Amino acid sequence: MSWLWVALGGAIGASLRYGAGVFLVKPTNLFPWGTWWINIVGCLLAGIFFAYSQKFPILQNEARLFLMVGILGGFTTFSSFGLETFQLLKHGQPILALLYVMSSVMVGVMVLALGFYLFQTLLASK
Repeated sequence: MSWLWVALGGAIGASLRYGAGVFLVKPTNLFPWGTWWINIVGCLLAGIFFAYSQKFPILQNEARLFLMVGILGGFTTFSSFGLETFQLLKHGQPILALLYVMSSVMVGVMVLALGFYLFQTLLASK
């Protein structure tokens, strides 16, 4: 039954990712802002969910598979991130590629931690 939760969440996450990508992508942008924002928002949501799952252990089973592995796994896009980095390098933009990689990883981890600590503090006060 676990695989069904992941599959259902993945379908939702992939659909949300597609919709957000269509909304965020502008053909004139050299920097892949759509994927960057989707991954950053996904990290923030992962931090928030992780904080909630620490407070409410029920969220560590099927809900975790559905939300974290399924929806957020389908929503965030490591393969697109890799492809866009490669395309920047291929088009002679090594500095932009490096900025994309560094900012995606560093900002992603920072907003994940922000989401976690912000919501952990909020939950502790309730």
